[in-house]
Amino acid sequence: MDSAQQNSNAAAGGGSSWGAFLKSIASFNGDLASLTAPPFILSGTSLTEFSSYWCEHPPVFAAPAKESDPAKRALLVLKWFLTTLKQQYASRSEQYGNEKKPLNPFLGELFLGKWEDEAGVTELISEQVSHHPPATAYNITNLPTGVRLEGYNAQKASFSKTINIKQIGHAVLTVPSSTSDQPDTFLITLPSLHIEGLIFGSPFIELDGASYITSSTGYTAKIDYSGKGWLSGKKNSFVASLYPTGKEKEVLYNVSGQWTKSFEIHSGAAKHNSKSTLVDSWDPEKQQHTPLTVAPIEKQHPLESRRAWSKVANAILKGDLEAVGQEKSRIEVAQREARAREKVEGRMWQRRYFSVYTDAPDRVLTQLGPAIGLAEHGDADKTGGLWRFDATKAEKERGQPQLSDEEASKIAKELLGQ
Repeated sequence: MDSAQQNSNAAAGGGSSWGAFLKSIASFNGDLASLTAPPFILSGTSLTEFSSYWCEHPPVFAAPAKESDPAKRALLVLKWFLTTLKQQYASRSEQYGNEKKPLNPFLGELFLGKWEDEAGVTELISEQVSHHPPATAYNITNLPTGVRLEGYNAQKASFSKTINIKQIGHAVLTVPSSTSDQPDTFLITLPSLHIEGLIFGSPFIELDGASYITSSTGYTAKIDYSGKGWLSGKKNSFVASLYPTGKEKEVLYNVSGQWTKSFEIHSGAAKHNSKSTLVDSWDPEKQQHTPLTVAPIEKQHPLESRRAWSKVANAILKGDLEAVGQEKSRIEVAQREARAREKVEGRMWQRRYFSVYTDAPDRVLTQLGPAIGLAEHGDADKTGGLWRFDATKAEKERGQPQLSDEEASKIAKELLGQ
């Protein structure tokens, strides 16, 4: 029996659980981590893995480093961002109505990997840096060009006919400049989203509202999202424009289409679009994404996602809902006990790759935040802090010898109950 059939059977047998779930979310308003979903709609993938969706096309990610014109470089950044949307919000459920609730990461959970293709080696580091409130931080670096993305995010959910999710946090893209010693910096906000199809037990994600990308070279992109019934009347529709910061009506480029399918980039304002203004286009069906390489599970650190959640993921795959609950509970109980020990001993969990930025104010948020409505504090109170990648910590981690089997077993027992 395949996994789709198992899910279908589980859902059919869990009708009362689905009804109870819908009742529970009717009054829900808070962190997704506190939302208990029926086991049959759980995904075997942890939220820490979602950071990888920023870079399934490394050549597109690295491309801005090769462009010397600031406006065109900003356009390449916009194009890259738009190409990530399908991976981030729909690649897990190619068939509408099959969206699953990801596993809530535990504090200190890691997801490490790399892409290797014509763009060279691109490294990913993702870490759950806060649990209450939950927040995931990430750093992605294309080694040959030095293009680097760092950021952190959390989610706050509320219910009004559907689950509405506000994404909290931001991302910063750094692109080395061929004409200056100072790299270009791009501040990126995250779109809001909601879950459609809940009443029918066939959920899928739709983006809404607007998100922005603004650069240190003086250009801003605004992306407006919509669902069926507005603009083209198609699901996952969007329109975007790139303009000199503060001059939204002076459109240099416009982009339109569906973030799950294809889009076109035109020069000038949309009202002038024609074959002669077409600059570029993107069709994900014609693009081959680069698979992320991760270490074999037995060689991963005990706190890496796929090793830590392997028993839960296997139980989900088999449709063994009782085992899903038991294995999740082991991790949750062990984590609560670990936090209790830390409190008694007067210490805090040490993050491996990221640190809270304590110098005020933050340079990027101070310089670029006002143009797109981001405050200097970066909503740090809602994410456990303003998180930045710590290169010193990362270098130290790289220099650590591989754990022995005994050390790995001790960590797994103390922090994961395994």
